[in-house]
This record gives sequence, structure tokens and C-alpha cells, in this order.
Amino acid sequence: MSRSREGAPVPAPLLVPAAIGVLFLTLPLLGLLVRTPWSQLGAQLTAPGVGQALRLSLVSATLATGLSLLLGVPLAWVLARSRARGRTVLRALVTVPLVLPPVVGGVALFLVLGRQGVVGSWLDDAFGITIPFTTTAVVIAETFVAMPFLVISVEGALRAADARFEDVAATLGAGRWTTFRSVTLPLVAPGIAAGAVLCWARALGEFGATITFAGNFPGTTQTMPLAVYLALQRDPDAAIVLSVLLLGVSLATLLLLRDRWLGRAGAA
Repeated sequence: MSRSREGAPVPAPLLVPAAIGVLFLTLPLLGLLVRTPWSQLGAQLTAPGVGQALRLSLVSATLATGLSLLLGVPLAWVLARSRARGRTVLRALVTVPLVLPPVVGGVALFLVLGRQGVVGSWLDDAFGITIPFTTTAVVIAETFVAMPFLVISVEGALRAADARFEDVAATLGAGRWTTFRSVTLPLVAPGIAAGAVLCWARALGEFGATITFAGNFPGTTQTMPLAVYLALQRDPDAAIVLSVLLLGVSLATLLLLRDRWLGRAGAA
């Protein structure tokens, strides 16, 4: 049995850099809270531009998460359970948006779905559909950068799930779809929920791909991160309020995932 090292004393040479690291990561957040105009919080949040950006951010992040669930859960199953060739390459392609600069992702989306893009030109000629600089473009950009978080989370949950339950269902005559719907999904539901929360939070905070592919039009494509960037130029108080709101969402996301992380640590 391995002995827990959580209570081990910290070596002295590690204390100083660890303390500096904590200060480096927390002081900017504390500074943001200190400079927040709390007395103006209500007025700033009810301002027309802020309300539009908040509403668009919540709606687009939710739609992006729903689209990510629709596409990402089956993709995670393929990566975790199928024996198809090229899974390693496929996994690398799926996780590229995690390390790709978001602006580059926006450029890539524009080259594919823009009016002169590979797919966008066909959509424009055949159906008169233009995607860039619309609310739809916001949802697509957020889905592109956020879905890998869900895929990785669900794939990990599928790999950790006990496959014997699925084997029992198969021996009892359940088809593959019935087994997936009635056995596999309930088994990995916590992983799906955690991935969805991460995906939603990432979509809510997306900036680079959104401003490149969707632009920054109030009421149409201006989400909260874009509104923060714009407000910083003309109304710093509004920028601080929106930043605090995004910080609150990030902290709430960590709290929602806390039990799952602790459960993993305990199991390890």
C-alpha cells in the first residue's frame, strides 16, 4: 500500500519559488477585485451594451456546448472504444485547437466558411448563406475552440468506465445502440457533465477566433470578452465589471468540478 505524502514538509528551497508563483497568479485577480467599482455594479450590468454582450455570450456558449455534446460524445466514443486505424492521428487532430492560437483558428474557419472559402463559397452560391460576421459564426468559433475539452473529458471517462457492464448487456441480447444509450451513457454521465461545464466556460471566454471569424458588432457578435476589450478603450469601469463577471463564472466552474477532481485524486 502506498503511503500518502500530502502531509510531508515542503523542502525549504521550494518555498520561495512556490510563494512567488502564488503571488504571480493571485495578485492580478486580487487587484481586479480591489479596483472593482462595487457601487456601480448594478448600473454597469444593466447598461445596454453590457446586457447585450452578456445575453449573447450566455446564449452562444450554451448553443456551442449543445453542439459540442452532439458531435463530441460520439467522437469521444470512437477515440476510446473503436479499433479503427489512425486513431492516434485522429486524436491529435481533435486536440490541435487546444494548443492552436485562437486567432489562427479564426483564420482557418474564415478560409473554410468565408464567402470565398472552400465550403462557404458553395453555401453562398447555392443557398445564399453567409456565415462570417453573424451570430452563427460566434457559435461555430466557440464550438471549434471548446469542443476538444469535452472530447478529452468524455474519452477519459469512457476509458475509466468498467466495460464489463457493457459486456453483460451484450450477452443479454442488447444491441450496440441500446447498450450505448442504456449502459454506457449512465456510466460516463459525470465525465460528460464535467466536460460540458469545461466546454461552456471555455466558449464563454473565447476571444481570438470570435473576433477574427465573427467580428465585433454590438448585439450580433460582440460577446463579453470582446466587450471587455472594447470597453477598456473608453469605459474602464465597464471593462472591470465584465472582467469580474467572467472571473465569477470561472470560479463557479472550478467549484462545479471540484468534487470530481478530488475523487480522481483520492482514487489515485
